[in-house]
Amino acid sequence: MSEEKKQENPFDLQKKAKYAKHIIAIASGKGGVGKSTVAANLALSLKNQGYSVGLLDLDLYGPSVPMMFGQHKPTESVSEEGILPALKYGIQLMSLGFFLDANQAVIWRGPLVMKAVNQLLTEVWWKKMDYLIIDLPPGTGDIQLSLVQKVQLSGAVIVTTPQDLALADVKRGISMFEKVNVPILGIVENMSYFLCPECGHKSFIFGQNGGYKESERSKVEFLGEIPLNEEIMSSADTGAPIVECKPDSAESKYYMDIAEKIADKLK
Repeated sequence: MSEEKKQENPFDLQKKAKYAKHIIAIASGKGGVGKSTVAANLALSLKNQGYSVGLLDLDLYGPSVPMMFGQHKPTESVSEEGILPALKYGIQLMSLGFFLDANQAVIWRGPLVMKAVNQLLTEVWWKKMDYLIIDLPPGTGDIQLSLVQKVQLSGAVIVTTPQDLALADVKRGISMFEKVNVPILGIVENMSYFLCPECGHKSFIFGQNGGYKESERSKVEFLGEIPLNEEIMSSADTGAPIVECKPDSAESKYYMDIAEKIADKLK
């Protein structure tokens, strides 16, 4: 009986996608932690390290890839096999935001969400790539479950801020991925501190070392910390993330180092 139940578990039926060697989910327990900015810059960092990369925006309720990349439609052409992704800064891009009015709210029940996730995973004509980075919405809802039922993930990266409120949700996110057979590649602590550009003083606005302590508690790797930085934030709003517009900057190095750790773990 137990064997029959195991066979019926939908998470045992995950299939490896033919178009990507590795699929990595960028997730967070709560909103407002800068997850999408991390996803975009990690995708660009992997591309700068010589990998072929795609970025899929599955944050259906608040798609931000169009704004961050200054790309507001997928492509001029559609093939018989599906929609062709956009190509920007050497990365394949797809987002539901390409098909919505910027002011249009997505108010969907579970079945529609699951259908949209399936279409973005199977009806987009992705070219083969080394890494597909998936920007997930915050939380542990229908989109996350639909994704892990559909394809096999190489792992998930959890983005958090140091504050206790965000860390409480990190625990739930890690627990969810573990239950659905997705390895946790590590934790990224975003907005770790503010470094004064005038005097160099570090201000720990949201607390200190919360992500590192949670990584120790959860026994997952701490991938690195990223400061609260004006250039990182402004570049994301102007259509050219920091790793693209200033690849040799100190700000870009945070993402490059994290991307290198992720790639090393998946070799």
